[in-house]
Amino acid sequence: MEKLLLFLDEVVDAAEYLLVVHGPRLPAALQRARTRVRRCARSADGAPPSHFFHDCRHLLPLIKTPFGFDSTALEVVAGIDLSGKAAIVTGGASGIGIETARALGAAGAAVTIAARDAAAAEKVAADVVESTGNSAVASSPLELTDRASIDGFVAAWDGPLDILVNNAGVMAIQEPTIAPDGHEMQFATNHLGHFALALGLHDALAAAGSARIVSVSSSGHLRSPVIFDDLDFDFRPYEPFLAYGQSKTANVLFAVEATRRWAGDGITANALMPGGIFTNLQRHVGGSDYIEQARERFKDAGVKFKTPEQGAATSVLLATSPQLEGIGGRYFDDCNESETLTKRGSGLGGVAAYALDPANAERLWDVSLELLG
Repeated sequence: MEKLLLFLDEVVDAAEYLLVVHGPRLPAALQRARTRVRRCARSADGAPPSHFFHDCRHLLPLIKTPFGFDSTALEVVAGIDLSGKAAIVTGGASGIGIETARALGAAGAAVTIAARDAAAAEKVAADVVESTGNSAVASSPLELTDRASIDGFVAAWDGPLDILVNNAGVMAIQEPTIAPDGHEMQFATNHLGHFALALGLHDALAAAGSARIVSVSSSGHLRSPVIFDDLDFDFRPYEPFLAYGQSKTANVLFAVEATRRWAGDGITANALMPGGIFTNLQRHVGGSDYIEQARERFKDAGVKFKTPEQGAATSVLLATSPQLEGIGGRYFDDCNESETLTKRGSGLGGVAAYALDPANAERLWDVSLELLG
C-alpha cells in the first residue's frame, strides 16, 4: 500500500508540473487530489481504510469500454485467451448463467457450472462443451442456502481460482420465507450464500495471483438499502421487492468491501446490473401477467429488453477485460461503469450512493460474519 501511495503522489506531482501552465485552477484541484490520496493510510488490519477506494474513485473518470447495450458475451470475450484459467459460475444452469459459462468456455477457461439442480447443470455443461469444443467444462451441485453444500463444494475445489461469478439468485419470493439458516430467503440466497462461498474460496482466489469476483446485482438494488436493524423483516411487513432490493444492494456492498480487504491478496470484485431480461429468475413473480406488465413499464420508461446473450455481456466483461485488471469496488451496467445516483430515476441504469458507501460495506461484512457464525 505504501508503494501505491508513493506512486499516486508521484503521478500528482508530474501532472502538476505538466498542467500548471494551463490554468490557475488546476494546481488547486491537484493539491486536493494529493491531500485525499495521502489520507489513505494503512489500517490496523493491513487493508486500506474503508474510505480509500471511495475517495480515490472520485479522482478518476468513469470507466468506459468499447461495448454497450447490444454487445453479447461472446463479442466481449472475442480475442481473449483464458487457457489455463479456472472459473466458477454459480447459477450457471439457467438464464444468463448459461451464456456466461459458454463465453468463458469459448475463451478457453476451465469452467465449473455450480447449481442446485445437478441434472440441469450437467446438461448445460455438456451443451457448452459441444458448442465451444472445450472439454474442460464441468458441473457441480451447489445449494447456497445449505452451509454443508457450500462447505462441501469448497472442500472439493482443487487449485487456484481465477474467476468467481456469483450469478445465482432468487427474485421477489411472494410470501415471507425463511432459509434453513434462519434468515430471509432472498438475503440468505443472494448474499449470505455467496458471501460464505467467497470466504471459503479466498485462498484459491489468492493463489491465482490476479483473481476476479463478479457479483451479479440488479437495478432492483435501487428499491432498498440494507436495513441492518431488520434484515429478516421481523419488525416491518414483508414486501417481496424490498427484500430483493436489499439483497441486491448487499451484492454491491460485498464487491466494495471484498476489494478493500482482499486487493492486497490479488483479488478484486465488481458488481453489475445485467439488464432487463426475462429468465427463470422471475419464476416467483407472477408468470405471463407479470411479464406483460413489465414490458409495458419498460416501454413507458424507454427501456429495451436484452437477450440472455446480451445480459451475460457485462458479467463476462468484468471477468475477463484487460481494461479492468486490478480494478474493483465498482458497479457497471451495459458494459460500462455506472453513474452514482442520489435519486432513483425511471430507467434501469445507475447505482445508488448507499450501495457504494464504504461504511455500509464494512458494516455488512462484519454483520455477515456474525450471521454465518
